[in-house]
Amino acid sequence: MFGTVCTLRFAVAVAFGQCGWDRFSPGSLSSYLAGRRFGPTRARCLIALYRPALIVRTAAALALVCGVVPRPALLLVLSGASMELLYMKSLNAVRYTLPTGGCLMVAGDLGHGLSIGHGPSSANTWAHWLLVLVTTDIYWNSAWQKLRSPQFRTGLYLDQWVHVFTQVREQLPYRRQFAVPGFVRRHMGNLSDRDVRLWRLIAVAVIAVETALPPALLVPATMPYAVAVGLGMHAAFTCLKPRQLLTFSGLTTGTYVASAA
Repeated sequence: MFGTVCTLRFAVAVAFGQCGWDRFSPGSLSSYLAGRRFGPTRARCLIALYRPALIVRTAAALALVCGVVPRPALLLVLSGASMELLYMKSLNAVRYTLPTGGCLMVAGDLGHGLSIGHGPSSANTWAHWLLVLVTTDIYWNSAWQKLRSPQFRTGLYLDQWVHVFTQVREQLPYRRQFAVPGFVRRHMGNLSDRDVRLWRLIAVAVIAVETALPPALLVPATMPYAVAVGLGMHAAFTCLKPRQLLTFSGLTTGTYVASAA
């Protein structure tokens, strides 16, 4: 699952733009900023290694999916993701990818080939618990930040987000950056008092779900319901920012398996 999410993330950068393949093209703003930040010599090294690194990390992520030399492939994936720390503005996805992949590095058995072992084993127990801790931290931190934000807690933030992106969605530089259903845009994105009240209920529900999900995922009786609710919540998140939240939603829901183990 980790390899699949990283393969999709890296493939989007290579094949579908998003400042990916052409990021450091001659005369670009990215090249100029790299020169200002690292100096001419190190900037040239970064620019020369950038495209080969995109290809290598994408191939490594695909190898991880297929179970081909998984540990070296995972190391290359993490190295490729770490490279983004040098030039990405929004680093949340990278900061989540690295600890999640680091948890897998301590696994005793990452598997071999497209097969699943069904026998009992303690080889990956430590990695499972680390993944559970990382996911719990993500959810509870997110709930705490939302609870501290009056704008989110009152529903105003979500209403404003839907309203503004509805107005500018045709001018976005990349298509499908905004996937909120038309019904929601028409009836819940008009900044009316009624809309704000509806979004307030949704905001409170999101905070409650993020708080309750980690323990619910660990209890066998509640886990199926927690998984269903979590998948639905992340699907809704992804509608707001499909490209940006691909990594977050994919990795988070992927760690649900660790809770079951």
